[in-house]
Amino acid sequence: MMKKSERTRQRIIETANRLFYQQGYAATSFSDVVNAANVPRGNIYYYFKTKDDILRAAISFRAERISSMLQNWSEQYSTPVERLNRFLEILPDSIESLARYGCPMGSLNTELGKNNPELQQQAKVLFNLFEDWLTDQFSELGYAKRAREYARRILARGQGISIMTHVYQDKKFLLQETDLLARWVNRLAAGDAENSE
Repeated sequence: MMKKSERTRQRIIETANRLFYQQGYAATSFSDVVNAANVPRGNIYYYFKTKDDILRAAISFRAERISSMLQNWSEQYSTPVERLNRFLEILPDSIESLARYGCPMGSLNTELGKNNPELQQQAKVLFNLFEDWLTDQFSELGYAKRAREYARRILARGQGISIMTHVYQDKKFLLQETDLLARWVNRLAAGDAENSE
């Protein structure tokens, strides 16, 4: 069981993670995190000295959740095509938040990349986790030579879908484009690489 101090630290991290996603990192102040987490301002310094420290902890929190999710999918689904299709379900499963706020990984990396490349390098790990896992799935599907290319392609298309859904508030577009991606994956699984480009 977590100690009270560990629970408080976790509450700060989860609150900051939500605010950084919904408001953006730059627009979220230390006070915003303190108030939303319901922690006395003086107490927060016991856990984190700076907002950057909170962000690093939030990135680690996200990375742990992603790693756990991917591990669960690897255990739950017996074939790479099932796993890839489960990955694609992230988009419709997150349709409301994507339409309102965009992609949490994409938004954070884009924002940090403009003014804080050191922190962006840390946030990049979120993409790396997905990229490595997707590469493994495409390799297992029989496309070892192009596995990383295909992994980046599916990530890039997912990011594009997320941005356009957010910009146009068009949920139908998200569903339509996700369906096209699923068809691409299923054609690859059927060995039809030529007609899947």
